[in-house]
Amino acid sequence: MTMLNRKLARDLSRMRGQVVTISLVVACGIAVLVSSMATYQSLLASQAVFYAQAHFAEVFASAKRAPLAIAARLGAIPGIGLVETRVAEEVTVTLHGGAEPLTAHVLSLPDDGQPQLDRLHLRRGRLIATGSADEVLVSEAFAAANGINPGDAINAILNGRFQKLRVVGIVLSAEYVFATRPGDPIPDDRRYGILWMGRGGLAAAFDIEGGFNDMLASLAPGANLPAVLAAVDTLLEPYGGLIAYGRADQPSHRFLADEIAQQRIMATTIPVVFLGVSVFLLHGMLGRLVGAQREQIAALKALGYANRAIGWHYVKFALVVVGAGALLGILLGLWLGRIMVGNYTSFFRFPRLAFHLAPWAPILAIGVGLLAGVVGATNAVGAVARLAPAEAMRPPAPRDYRHGLLDKIGWVRRLATRQRMILRELIDRPLRTAVTITGIALAVPIIVLTLFWQDAIDFMIDVQFAVAERGDVVIGFSTAVPGRAQREIAHLPGVLTTEAYRSVAVRLHAGPRSYRTALTGLPATPVLRRLVDADLRVVPPPRDGVLLSTRLARRLDLRPGDSVDVEVLEGKRPHAAMTVVGLLDELLGIGAYIRIGALNRLMDEADSINAVGVSVADPGDMALRRALLERPMVATVTDRATSLRQFRETTRMFVLVMAGILSGFSIMIAIGVVYNHTRIAFQERAWELASLRVLGFTRAEVTWLLLGELMWQVLIAVPAGLWLGHWLVRGLIAMHDTEMFQIPAVIQPRSDAIAGAVVLLSAAASAVLVHRKIGQLDLVAVLKARE
Repeated sequence: MTMLNRKLARDLSRMRGQVVTISLVVACGIAVLVSSMATYQSLLASQAVFYAQAHFAEVFASAKRAPLAIAARLGAIPGIGLVETRVAEEVTVTLHGGAEPLTAHVLSLPDDGQPQLDRLHLRRGRLIATGSADEVLVSEAFAAANGINPGDAINAILNGRFQKLRVVGIVLSAEYVFATRPGDPIPDDRRYGILWMGRGGLAAAFDIEGGFNDMLASLAPGANLPAVLAAVDTLLEPYGGLIAYGRADQPSHRFLADEIAQQRIMATTIPVVFLGVSVFLLHGMLGRLVGAQREQIAALKALGYANRAIGWHYVKFALVVVGAGALLGILLGLWLGRIMVGNYTSFFRFPRLAFHLAPWAPILAIGVGLLAGVVGATNAVGAVARLAPAEAMRPPAPRDYRHGLLDKIGWVRRLATRQRMILRELIDRPLRTAVTITGIALAVPIIVLTLFWQDAIDFMIDVQFAVAERGDVVIGFSTAVPGRAQREIAHLPGVLTTEAYRSVAVRLHAGPRSYRTALTGLPATPVLRRLVDADLRVVPPPRDGVLLSTRLARRLDLRPGDSVDVEVLEGKRPHAAMTVVGLLDELLGIGAYIRIGALNRLMDEADSINAVGVSVADPGDMALRRALLERPMVATVTDRATSLRQFRETTRMFVLVMAGILSGFSIMIAIGVVYNHTRIAFQERAWELASLRVLGFTRAEVTWLLLGELMWQVLIAVPAGLWLGHWLVRGLIAMHDTEMFQIPAVIQPRSDAIAGAVVLLSAAASAVLVHRKIGQLDLVAVLKARE
């Protein structure tokens, strides 16, 4: 081992506390990087494999009822590959003799077996027998949530008629990797599922024999998707066709793509913060280490060591620190990544969601860590190169203390001597003070970021389920029904209040931008479903014009007062220009709202509704649900308590688990940052502190001089760090813009208090350690070190 390598080993051993803390900071950043990359790659690979095996479609469209002869004309559209027509309906089912009505989306399968597109993956049992009218396949998520097995019976209401179906298989579909009921932001596998029946039996039940109401298609290589969609719309429009859309707008794929994108954002943002803190710590530690070892560096230069060799010595110091952290971070990231991928197995339904991490990912992680080390060491290398041997052999000249502006301030002159010494030390070394404050402040935003998720979820629950959605149950109809249906529901058992809604599919156009969503008509003064703006003020539907969610307005680049073209995608498909009269801060989903009377006039229909909100005396009473079973037009029954429970479980599974792990990382970083700066300050001033002890200062007084500086630095750093934390949260939220959720940038005072308390407790723990170190000072040895 060369002399410089022996010196490196001694330096690492002597500074092992600081080395360990910085390595842990690096490990946290690398762990987040590796786990996010692994989750991203695992989801992406599983999606690609499943889509390829299932021949997942790329074009989707629906109609009221189109003749089968149209299928050939659809297949002749330029750019279309394969075409698959089918029957699709929403039905009500009951299980195991229960009285609770559940909702299922039923799709037809070809009577001769698997479809050409969206082929099913059989998990258990078998496929439907040729010509069978009562056999059914069940989606795995629905089967698992309800204990359904092959051989069980399902009672279904098909077009107003009860029919007993026999489960023969449990399957997965690429079209329903993420299966949600229309209008719901998250899955409710207990009350909503996907079923498949033979085409003959399902078409006969809904009187669609010789026709179809749903189609899928693949694209030929080089196809022009907008042209294909326009041609499909033209062919299906006479048959009540809805606007065709591509795979990017398919609900399951869209949510999955959003989640994959969020993992990519996670991999490129949070590790940057962690590694930035580690670079800052390395920069400060190595810079001060060079200052403390100036005599050693001078001796090495005098013995013939070149600047390059000595500079490389300090770079190696940094590389050892970050290298150890990177290796630990990779192991930690692999463990964390497996936990995250495991969480997704019950959320995204793939045949196999295997943990996957490309071989280059750990190499990239190590490279990123080593790069952070090199960057952190650059200042130290520059200081080594600038240090002249003859000058460095002498101790640094004492600082020139003189009266300045500080001494002319009245209240400063009234301070005790020790307090003035602390204040002078902070002000006379502004760069060191600023570096220390910045380092401590950088630890705070990471804590704020991890605590923020719980605040955001609590706020979303309060707003969505207490302020906006106040009804106990929402009843959806399979099609628009006369308004008297609301009055009929009002007389059902346990009903206290009812409120009718009408919703239609629309495409909004604003210049070159367009967006497909729902236009919902509400009463003039809604009680059970209220609209709120960014200030949580209730906004009634306008007499004229339309209200848009903020995210929808942002996508269309619209502001209040602008005009938007509304293209209805059902019924007579009317067009209308409407004025945007206000924006709503919707947290779940993206929508547009007008008064229900205005929507009825737009649709050229009488008093029509397709949903009713209900407030009940006892939300747990099953009498209302049993009564709804007798009404064939009822397609869905959604209760608020179940939606709230499902939302809590889903967010706990993903957001809070990850936030909990990051919280542990952030606390570790806060302790490491404060401890490092305290130890560096102690090492820098050991000679001064020993001198004060010799002059008669007690250990407590000397400790106070050092820790008084730390106290002021922490008190300044915490507010600055909280401001940085709020800024970081807003920045991440701006990138977290999905179709399903709007995460509010809400940080409660409790979270700020916890973040500040963590740093203060870290400072207190560091103070205890430093107090012990001061008691262990060898006064003679320390004073001799400067002679």
